[in-house]
Amino acid sequence: MSVGGLKNAVVQAATRGVTEARARIFGHVLNPTGQRSPHKILRKKLIGEKVAQWYPHDIKKDDPLVMARQEQERLSKLEMLKRRGKGPPKKGQGKRASKRK
Repeated sequence: MSVGGLKNAVVQAATRGVTEARARIFGHVLNPTGQRSPHKILRKKLIGEKVAQWYPHDIKKDDPLVMARQEQERLSKLEMLKRRGKGPPKKGQGKRASKRK
């Protein structure tokens, strides 16, 4: 019985030593208990930069000429609507104010 137990202990020690050496050589994380670990998730590369590179650069935010043109278009459209009587009402003349009367 003791021969089998001794042989089993030697085999376990050798296996543990080989496992530790393999983990050290290949840079793996040793997890002899088998508990769940976040290491697999943390090992992955971060994808934020890839996602940011996918979308094109927004020229509207940097170029003041583009912003000025958009603002001019908005004002001209608003003026056209006002001439047709479809613009926003004056302060105190909206739908809510007319309900009170």
